[in-house]
Amino acid sequence: MNVNIDPSWKEQLQPEFGKPYFEGLATFVKKEYRSYTCYPRGGQIFAAFGHCRFDDVKVVIIGQDPYHGPGQANGLCFSVNDGIAHPPSLVNIFKEIETDLGIPYPVSGNLERWADQGVLLLNATLTVRAHQAGSHQNKGWETFTDAVIQKVSDEKEQVVFMLWGGYARRKGSRIDRSRHLVLETGHPSPLSANRGLWFGNKHFSKANAYLEEHGKNPVRW
Repeated sequence: MNVNIDPSWKEQLQPEFGKPYFEGLATFVKKEYRSYTCYPRGGQIFAAFGHCRFDDVKVVIIGQDPYHGPGQANGLCFSVNDGIAHPPSLVNIFKEIETDLGIPYPVSGNLERWADQGVLLLNATLTVRAHQAGSHQNKGWETFTDAVIQKVSDEKEQVVFMLWGGYARRKGSRIDRSRHLVLETGHPSPLSANRGLWFGNKHFSKANAYLEEHGKNPVRW
């Protein structure tokens, strides 16, 4: 498995790569990619750590699985490649930004533009078998991404963590809330959003207000 990440992350996460769980995970992922169609493509598995340097992280958004349909996943949670129809959760994210900040609904669902500004778009599981949601869960990815979240919480100051839905809230339960802003709401999926648990959360304006208050540039959502 090619761990293609920015050197700033390599320095922080090097201890994880030598641990037995990660070696087992790498063996599993290589076998899956040889035997089945899996997403994202191999060079994008660690895209979140390539577009957003550790030193630049100012917002963390936690997802669960990569999209498992053809051409969708690009290694950033909730993001799809250019030219791909926006999945329902992403539609609801963009609708909330539209009402929260008055920003027109975008053409592209590719969130590299966020990642390049210091938004870590982190799925709990970084790979998936085509058309089989959750197929790569409990193989070691969650241990790795827990370590990523802990590293950001411990080593950085004044980061905004956006925890959407019960899974993300549990994943972020150990974040140091005395050092960071933790924003929690329902998941942007239609199931949650249609029950009134997503729209109106104003996470994007709240995040920018906090960043500016601490002398950081706001995110151009």
